[in-house]
Amino acid sequence: MATEDKPKGPASYFPSIEKKYGQPIAHWLDLVAGLKGMKHMEMVAWLKSEHGMGHGHANAIVAYVLSR
Repeated sequence: MATEDKPKGPASYFPSIEKKYGQPIAHWLDLVAGLKGMKHMEMVAWLKSEHGMGHGHANAIVAYVLSR
């Protein structure tokens, strides 16, 4: 895979998130997209507490959703 083909930024975490947590990335993106009115770190804390997600993975998902 050429360097320019590799995902950059938050999306670079997606393969490991899918492998570790057993759900497609669309599942996590949809969950976070439904958290209307919450701040970035509140969403991260929610993923960590409710789904046992690590901080880096949770932060990547939230950052990706908020950037769209």
